[in-house]
Amino acid sequence: MALSALLLLGLGGGLIGFLLSVLGAGGSILLLPLLVSGAALPTREAVPLSLLVVMLLALANLGPYVRRGQFALKPALILGVPALAGSWLGGSWVKAGLIPEPVQLGVFSAAALVASWLLTRGSSGSTGARPRPALLAIQGILVGLLTGIAGVGGGFAIVPALVLLAGLPMQLASGTSLLLIAVNALVALGALGHWPAQSLPLMVPLLAGGALGAVVGQRLAPHLSDRRLRQGFSILLIGSALLSGVEAWKRQPQAERDEQAQRRAPALLSTTHSHQI
Repeated sequence: MALSALLLLGLGGGLIGFLLSVLGAGGSILLLPLLVSGAALPTREAVPLSLLVVMLLALANLGPYVRRGQFALKPALILGVPALAGSWLGGSWVKAGLIPEPVQLGVFSAAALVASWLLTRGSSGSTGARPRPALLAIQGILVGLLTGIAGVGGGFAIVPALVLLAGLPMQLASGTSLLLIAVNALVALGALGHWPAQSLPLMVPLLAGGALGAVVGQRLAPHLSDRRLRQGFSILLIGSALLSGVEAWKRQPQAERDEQAQRRAPALLSTTHSHQI
């Protein structure tokens, strides 16, 4: 792969690690467009690779939260168990070929736009809200489906859900979110049932950049405005959504050609067989 692409992956990994460390969520949603558009990977390889990187970076950023005891078990179970079911279901749909590549990218694009809206709502003042476990469980299913289909951790939706629907303060919600991201990614990866073996070397610049970004983020976090960070990240999400939408549009004709080829294959085999007889 060209040096420019490796540098792009390293910078992207650094940004993702930085955002995960300062926000406890959200950075992983930049990874799929980085792999699809930046590294020119097919979605079949980009999604499991994204899940692997998301899982490892979430675990790497979880340490400080665990040491401070910033983890809420009950809300994690209420949201996390349905999310695991959704992750398995979404990954199984992709594995069975029920969700074409353009649809995966389209789902991701819509999710990025929703994430942009959620991040600009300014939920930090909503702590202490009355817990709503039923809505939290429904949110878990939706986050899990998104993880399995689009290969993102879903933290951009998990953190607002824990704040608005479980009444958790931001730091507690962020620590809980990182653990749920890692577990969801692992389950979705198992449901997909394949490893992107040829693309695994791309993890090196992503994880190296992610580790550096996490260190920088942890040092700068006390001095950064949470509101400004969310506004800047919201702009990045809109860019990711547009980039993924264009990529889905470009890949639509190829997906249609592949589907037509699959439909013609049985007929061609039948014709060949009849001629041999």
